[in-house]
Amino acid sequence: MNKAKIDPLYLAKERAALRHRHRKTVLFNDREIAAIEEYCKVYHISSKSAMFRQAIMERVLEGLDELHPTLF
Repeated sequence: MNKAKIDPLYLAKERAALRHRHRKTVLFNDREIAAIEEYCKVYHISSKSAMFRQAIMERVLEGLDELHPTLF
């Protein structure tokens, strides 16, 4: 079977578009950070930044989905 080759320039552009370049800072109080630490320990989460990113983006996309215009 002959597989189609993907343009390396296209792949490079896709990789560049997915790079995390925009830094945001969040401050937590002692109780919040203790809850986060416990959650990560229970669910064996090693990358807190990925967890935060996923949780934030799920909430943002859910909110945007609720706001989309409807016909009726």
